[in-house]
Amino acid sequence: MSFGNQTPTIVVLKEGTDQSQGRGQIISNINACLAIQETLKPTLGPLGSDILIVNSQGKTTISNDGATILKLLDVVHPAAKTLVDISRAQDSEVGDGTTSVTILASELMKEAKPFLEEGISSHIITKAYRNALNLCIKKINELAVDITASGTENKRNRQSLENCARTAMSSKLIANNADFFIKMVVDAVLSLDPNDMDEKMIGIKKIPGGSMEDSLFVDGVAFPKTFSYAGFEQQPKKFKAPKILSLNIELELKAEKDNAEVRVENVEEYQAIVDAEWQIILNKLKQIEATGANIVLSKLPIGDLATQFFADRNIFCAGRVSDDDMQRVIKAVGGSIQSTTTDIDPQTHLGTCSTFEEVQIGSERYNLFKGCPNAKTCTLLLRGGAEQVIAEVERSLHDAIMIVKRAVQNKLIVAGGGAIEMELSKYLRDYSKTIAGKQQLIINGYAKALEIIPRQLSENAGFDATDILNRLRMAHSKGEKWYGVDFSSESVGDNFNTFVWEPALVKINALSSATEAANLIFSVDETITNKQNDSGQITGMMPPGRGRGVPMQ
Repeated sequence: MSFGNQTPTIVVLKEGTDQSQGRGQIISNINACLAIQETLKPTLGPLGSDILIVNSQGKTTISNDGATILKLLDVVHPAAKTLVDISRAQDSEVGDGTTSVTILASELMKEAKPFLEEGISSHIITKAYRNALNLCIKKINELAVDITASGTENKRNRQSLENCARTAMSSKLIANNADFFIKMVVDAVLSLDPNDMDEKMIGIKKIPGGSMEDSLFVDGVAFPKTFSYAGFEQQPKKFKAPKILSLNIELELKAEKDNAEVRVENVEEYQAIVDAEWQIILNKLKQIEATGANIVLSKLPIGDLATQFFADRNIFCAGRVSDDDMQRVIKAVGGSIQSTTTDIDPQTHLGTCSTFEEVQIGSERYNLFKGCPNAKTCTLLLRGGAEQVIAEVERSLHDAIMIVKRAVQNKLIVAGGGAIEMELSKYLRDYSKTIAGKQQLIINGYAKALEIIPRQLSENAGFDATDILNRLRMAHSKGEKWYGVDFSSESVGDNFNTFVWEPALVKINALSSATEAANLIFSVDETITNKQNDSGQITGMMPPGRGRGVPMQ
């Protein structure tokens, strides 16, 4: 049968555009995320394995840090990139739990997959997951213990922070050297300004050679010897209570012919110009000497003339100091960075510390400022046999520092080792029995997904995961809320009493990020991948549609 007025075919998308939509597309996206989960699963926990990643330039990285691995994997699937984003967000927000949040998000999707295949709307699943998340956050806040509640003594607070640091390090390369690094991490965090707790004020320097326990904690600032000219070796390398001047001035003899055209008619005029050039730099140096400074630091170069001038007067100088190091020096010793030498007030513009010395560490020489009066900063000098080892030590310490920082700021902790996840799982199962309909099944699925953490911890340790989970379910049903995987006894135990502690904020942030990521994947039911054009650019469009997001590749 034909009609006279047939609607013509309308071509909206460019030829070659790949358009996938519907429930099958959501399942496909979930499968992509599960592939990422399989990669990260073996790295979870104290007995998790490391992954060796080689990039296109042949550079190798050995790590079990979730955010680092995902960043280096170069994920191209648009949906799976969501997991990379939540891992990075977890890393920047709380510092640890990057592997947990990715595994948890993938497991939440895995549990929802059967419901989607049976035809349940993704909006119903999203609503149930949000409800479950709110219940979990409320329960964590009820269960969390204030580490200052049992005593406000500094000693007890420090012990609590050390316990949090130990837990954060348990799954890292430095686990065997934890006793050595725990003190370093807690000292570093407690040295920060309590008002802003800026972790950038903790300087980390990597020096190849030696063992990990040759690493040093400096209660001030340390940076490697900067580029220096002849005369530097004649300068003193140790001071007691020095006066420190920080500059942003180039102290080099500059020929004015580089900056301007100069015409001279006789030798005397040329000599006057040369003398003027020398006089400009000498006036600056004499003004610096007049301040009484023993140490002169500058972000810009300090030339050979200035270096020799300072050496003759027993003044130490260092030019081309990096901006980060200079900011930390100011924070530690006091004073301020000067951009001119004409108006320096020794009382307000100069800083000081108890001792300064230049020491040999490994193959490099370092300038150390110790005993700083305003010490709101510190420096960790990390040693190790290989660059990859030192890089992983740095990542491990970063996670521990962030955990301790969050514990200082929030003071609420929960037991780790899968204990809090099992308690939340039990709570959600009990809650699901009080409601009817599809929500009951979906929230029960959320509860089952939480068990992936203790299950994977057990599998990575080589335990019987089914047996461990059954014991944990039994213990939590009897009210043992802090029971989790005990690696020392290869069984289950009270992880709160064995000081396996984590800040409650880490768990709340991980659950929130994982749930939001899962819900985002459920809401995307169409993916449009546009054909690459001749110029190498990818063009795309987003179709209209309520509740439909379209990631572009």
